Amino acid sequence: MNFEVQAPSNDLIERAMDVRRTATQLGQTTNEQRRFALEQIANALSKREQDILAANEEDLDRSQEEGLSNSLMSRLKLTKSKLQGAIEGVRKVAQLEDPLGLVQLNREIGSGLILERLTVPLGVLGVIFEARPDALIQIASLAIRSGNGAMLKGGREAIRSNEVIMESIQSGLDFSDINRKALTLLTTREESLSLLRLDGLVDLIIPRGSNELVRFIQDNTRIPVLGHADGVCHLYIDLEADIEQALNIAIDSKTQYPAACNAIETLLLHREIASEFLEKAIPAFKKEGVLLLGDSQSQALGIEGEASEDDWDKEYLDLVLSIRIVDNFEMALEHILLHGSRHTESIVTSNKKTAESFLRAVDSAGVYHNCSTRFADGFRYGFGAEVGISTQTLPPRGPVGLEGLVTYRYFLRGDGHIVSDFVSGKISFSHKDF
Repeated sequence: MNFEVQAPSNDLIERAMDVRRTATQLGQTTNEQRRFALEQIANALSKREQDILAANEEDLDRSQEEGLSNSLMSRLKLTKSKLQGAIEGVRKVAQLEDPLGLVQLNREIGSGLILERLTVPLGVLGVIFEARPDALIQIASLAIRSGNGAMLKGGREAIRSNEVIMESIQSGLDFSDINRKALTLLTTREESLSLLRLDGLVDLIIPRGSNELVRFIQDNTRIPVLGHADGVCHLYIDLEADIEQALNIAIDSKTQYPAACNAIETLLLHREIASEFLEKAIPAFKKEGVLLLGDSQSQALGIEGEASEDDWDKEYLDLVLSIRIVDNFEMALEHILLHGSRHTESIVTSNKKTAESFLRAVDSAGVYHNCSTRFADGFRYGFGAEVGISTQTLPPRGPVGLEGLVTYRYFLRGDGHIVSDFVSGKISFSHKDF
């Protein structure tokens, strides 16, 4: 991306300050106030359902004319069921346990001197996302529930959808105790680029989009960035796999929603099961419209397309799947180590010992046994929704819900205590946990 990150305008700085001031107030609201606000948001979105879908049709028509890629068109399309699912997600987030004010530490330092560590909001989130208007609903609901303000920038392709969704969300907030200024929608490329320079006003940047977008953001801001650049997920079919089960999992992992970052891009097959598996898999994938690209060994077993070395590192986000035959379990692990993106990997095997070895050896945010990689999702994990998926080693990791949007603060309460009294021995440290 050859864009220049510029200093933010006075207008953008003022908007950011408004969000920050409001976020300070939001962080002091009660659990009941934030829950009620989300119920009002869900109600407002339901009332505007037809308006939202009509706006999305405008975006789809314009993007089609402009030649938007199939994967982005798929993410952009907001069906009635997808919208209703997103609204239901808001209600689920409302019912989750309050992430704020949790006592993580309660300790007596010395007589009458008490230390506590409590969970508190991060402050202000800066979220930049491509194509998916439902992401706006998810992120806004999680921000409000966790007591955070948010500055949100969707892609140009979804501008009408996002505008109507934000209007609906803010109208819902107007019926609650939470100021609508807690959330603001950015609409221009210049604003999104300048957002990266709002360190001191924005506490965390969350990008949701292409590899190129995420890496650009990581390289052009001093604000901490949470997210993942790649979603190169693998499914390994082991020697001791049930063929029918493996095929069902492979089909679901690739075709249930190929534009998602948790869809598999590479299928690894143990040599001794490859022939039997591909005999059934090739026609099954062909029926689903999947283009198969294979190494020389899988081509010898009927795969028509050829996979290049570059294909092992590609995130297709489309009905394309690379297939490689491996000699053994260790070779599968080595391939994932070299080409994986630490997102989600799965093994199909009836051998529990092999499965446990895989779960412990693969260093990804999600490691599965006998199930589809498409389960890597905050809603499916029971988080209500997610702001994104993090593939970094430090937490938060995997689908990031409420727990990833809070930090903690130390509270120390005394009665005239001074360090000199402890150093002199007048008062002793007790370090007693309650």
